[in-house]
Amino acid sequence: MTEVGNVLTNSSGETLSRPAQALRWLFFSDYLVLALTFVYVGALWPFVPEIVSLSNLVDIFLQVLPLFIAALGVMIVLMVAQIDLSATSIMAMGCVVGASIMTSEGGYLAGSPIAAAAAIGAFIAIGLLIGLLNGVCTAVFEMPSFLVTLTTMMFFSGSAVWYTDSGSSIGSLPSAFLALGYGGIGGLPYAAIITVALAVAVHVGLTRTVFGRWLQAVGLNPSAAAISGVPVRRVVIGAFMFSGLLSSLAAIIYTARLEAGTPILGQRILLDMIGAAVIGGVSLFGGKGKVIGVLFGVLFLSVVDNGLQLLGLSLSSVYAIKGGVILFAAVTDAVRHNLMARG
Repeated sequence: MTEVGNVLTNSSGETLSRPAQALRWLFFSDYLVLALTFVYVGALWPFVPEIVSLSNLVDIFLQVLPLFIAALGVMIVLMVAQIDLSATSIMAMGCVVGASIMTSEGGYLAGSPIAAAAAIGAFIAIGLLIGLLNGVCTAVFEMPSFLVTLTTMMFFSGSAVWYTDSGSSIGSLPSAFLALGYGGIGGLPYAAIITVALAVAVHVGLTRTVFGRWLQAVGLNPSAAAISGVPVRRVVIGAFMFSGLLSSLAAIIYTARLEAGTPILGQRILLDMIGAAVIGGVSLFGGKGKVIGVLFGVLFLSVVDNGLQLLGLSLSSVYAIKGGVILFAAVTDAVRHNLMARG
């Protein structure tokens, strides 16, 4: 299909009808997922009116924030046509190490005024180091990212349990740290301020920097990118490190809300992170991803999850339906990719 002026035509040169043009625009639009979110809420409203209650909307809003941060990291890796399955283990490892530093019950810096800051530094350092490990194994040793990150996920998830002595949680965290979970200023949660700042930074990085253009080039065609002078290996390593960084920042918010360090942090949200990115239009084939799309994807999955729980469905049913939604999004991405390739 091609566009002449403001009129869309098909491959035979025939002008599409206005309804067909509208449907095609919606199919390729970044706002498709947002439209589906409103349709879903409208469909459930007669059965569970509380889905649009203020308290429920606030719950969804708070649920979206850290998941959105983590999904942005997944997006960056997907843009270079790789995948990161270790994000939840980064969260778990950072969570228990950070908590062990600042807990008042025998923490390494218990009672110190810098305990919270040092713990946050540990969160970030762990995310960057595990991301670096994933990136080096993938880019330098040319190992499949699926295998690399699956292995690191298993290793660091197990290490987090071992570190906490058979999986016990670490509580008694300082109030300065816990404020990141539910505290705020002027009615605006700190978590929201952090999330917006990170989203803006990622958007600017993707659209206004050389590294952002390199990410797209490597994802679309790494061989052509290398010939053009793009440092492909460094870009892939950087993508994994950014993913690790964003996962660790999401873990900080999750930990502050749980008020404890737990080795199973994020255990059930890996599917949501990847699914939200794919639903939000991030291509599994690389080279394509937008912050606004990921936001809509996270919002859609969070609303679906919330609505299914309000309907009283079992956890297994919720997982099955969410898995079907994500599979549909992946198929849609493949269809979009093929249609765009044919013009």
